Amino acid sequence: MLVVATGVFEILHPGHLQYLEDAKKLGDRLIVIVATDDIASRRKRRPVISEKQRLHMVRALKPVDDAILGGEGDMYDTIVKLAPDVLAIGPDQEFDEHEIRRELEVRGLKTRVVRVRRYWDAGLHSSRIIVGLMKRQ
Repeated sequence: MLVVATGVFEILHPGHLQYLEDAKKLGDRLIVIVATDDIASRRKRRPVISEKQRLHMVRALKPVDDAILGGEGDMYDTIVKLAPDVLAIGPDQEFDEHEIRRELEVRGLKTRVVRVRRYWDAGLHSSRIIVGLMKRQ
């Protein structure tokens, strides 16, 4: 079974690793879609680490079988091309699972959409938390 996970992955942290480990457990093969710099800028902020470097780092993670850059247009285009059995959503990603499921069905996919659990160890499970702590230093 093919599992797809998505994200920006600007500052790799324990929460990212837990997300990808949990996603991998949902199937046999994990492909990660890494957001391009332009998409990350539109959704969050301009990444400091380039999309090529973020892609390279995600590919190096043990649970990841492959990683690709996402497209610039419709976020569903890359998912439809991959046609995964499961789409894993991170615990703090601001996506509505039901909306994603409906949109994938409209596009002819019967992909299971799963939100994975939160990583709580030491509270360092979010880039926002880590950046906030760094700003206070």
